[in-house]
Amino acid sequence: MTHASGYKILIVDDHAHNLYTLRTLIEKHLDATVLEASSGREAIDVTLEHSNIDLIILDVQMPEMDGFQTASLLKLRKRTRDIPIIFLTAAFKSEEFQQRGFAVGAVDYLLKPIDDNLLINKISTYFRLIAKERALNVALEEKVAERTAALEQARQYLENIVTYMGEALLVLDAEGVIKTANPAACGMLDYAEKDLLGLAIGDVFEEEGDEEAGAFMGTWLEALIRTGALAKIEARFIAKDGTRVPILFSRTAVKDAEGKISEIICIAKDMSGYVRIDDDAAYRAKEPRQGVAQARDRLTAGVSKE
Repeated sequence: MTHASGYKILIVDDHAHNLYTLRTLIEKHLDATVLEASSGREAIDVTLEHSNIDLIILDVQMPEMDGFQTASLLKLRKRTRDIPIIFLTAAFKSEEFQQRGFAVGAVDYLLKPIDDNLLINKISTYFRLIAKERALNVALEEKVAERTAALEQARQYLENIVTYMGEALLVLDAEGVIKTANPAACGMLDYAEKDLLGLAIGDVFEEEGDEEAGAFMGTWLEALIRTGALAKIEARFIAKDGTRVPILFSRTAVKDAEGKISEIICIAKDMSGYVRIDDDAAYRAKEPRQGVAQARDRLTAGVSKE
């Protein structure tokens, strides 16, 4: 007996004797579940009652609904359209019959009287093909599950970075409308995330000079198009209560396949409590101290000579 446990075969013939012969032959050589139908209509009903039928052996010459009509109806239904069908016939042996059988979805056909070994070999071959297909589907499902898990892990990792990073993160669309805001940005601006989404960047941002205050989507957008990024710009966030929060601001453009800006990533560091040192003022403050030090050194040298 060939091992075929777990498979279901539907045999369809209008003669009870033929059904008995087929059932006996299959059960003798294959460990498979055999279902029977004595007409095309009954075959349709059996496929509706039983799921996971693996193979149908279908007699062509039957009254009312022949094998061709039955196969055509089976192929119309999503549940049964992929079930392999082997036609059995005692009369139709021409090439025209074969073409018609294949046209309605048959995968093979056998002539009556049935050659027992040929039938069992064909059934076994289809079972092996089904087993390989199932194994491939299982492997594919496992790969998809692994890939899905890896993507979810990566998404969670990035989400944690965005959530717990100390700098404020705003993601804008190409028009400067806020699409995403991380907790640091919400805390710095004193907005709930849902209230920030949909605001224009100009509603919560300004630069040092009046001329640059509304330039985010003007000259800066042009600069982003040219360079892709603008870093370390001193500016201010406008909190919900109108308080100005000094920030060090950077922006990076995300471009689509056509080179157009699709999103703008903005990162801001809170500079509250940092003292800004003007370079010229620092140099001037340093220069007198250097003069005093030089005078002290000359005085010390003079005393040493004496």
